[in-house]
Amino acid sequence: MKTLGERIRELREKQDLSVRELARKLRVTAPFWSDVELGRRYPSDEVLVRAAAVLKEKFEDLKKYDARPVGHELKRIATNDPAMGLALRKVVDAG
Repeated sequence: MKTLGERIRELREKQDLSVRELARKLRVTAPFWSDVELGRRYPSDEVLVRAAAVLKEKFEDLKKYDARPVGHELKRIATNDPAMGLALRKVVDAG
């Protein structure tokens, strides 16, 4: 499955928009939006709603690519249970 950033980039290129143009339309900085497309950062739901409108995609369809809820849940579990944190670290380190 594609990441949120990959899907956004695909839709942006389909609209023939540059990162700078899309960022301007979304009222965010181009470096921030570049980081979103590279998976380094995630937009707020408010910005994602605007992006969906500009990219002619349903917000719900874009949100499906957002992997943050899983990551946040894993972090919560690892923080609350040291054994799970160690197990998660071993999995991550093993690739």
